[in-house]
Amino acid sequence: MNSYMKVFAILLAVLLLYIYPIYSAFQQQDDISDLVAMKATTTFVDSVRDKGYISPTMYNDFVEALSATGLVFDVQMLHESKKYVPVYMDVTRPETFQNRYELHTDNFYLAQIMATLFPDQSLSKDDPLRRYRLRVGDSFAVTVFNKSRTPGTVMFDFMNNAISPSEKIVIPYGGVVRNEVD
Repeated sequence: MNSYMKVFAILLAVLLLYIYPIYSAFQQQDDISDLVAMKATTTFVDSVRDKGYISPTMYNDFVEALSATGLVFDVQMLHESKKYVPVYMDVTRPETFQNRYELHTDNFYLAQIMATLFPDQSLSKDDPLRRYRLRVGDSFAVTVFNKSRTPGTVMFDFMNNAISPSEKIVIPYGGVVRNEVD
């Protein structure tokens, strides 16, 4: 019975002296990665909302800032463009206007934005044709989540004999476009 207590005491000492500090350090590293990703995302989205466009340089700087964490991130973008369309009884006759407007929303996603930023033809990086333009009043949102497992998640799974989802860092951020480029 005494030998069981000694083994338990040694395991507890190893856990408290070595495993827990490593786990705590990995959790802090995850928190720092979360803060870096949040800062990069808010800076990128606010820049897009203030400028009214996305350039290849802006996007590449954003992805580079995310990669500084050492994690692999999945970036999703959504551009929501609103249009107010007048309602007519007969579209061919302007006098049939019903004194009201309908709101139509067009959504543009990452694939459509990337097609503008990185076209197949060879244009210079600073070419205005490679800018994805937004209008005042449009909504722009970016959602970032990690695809790779963080060190803190790996350590947590080791300590608890569990399998956690790899998406520990999820950052949704967006807002309304404030300016646009002529």
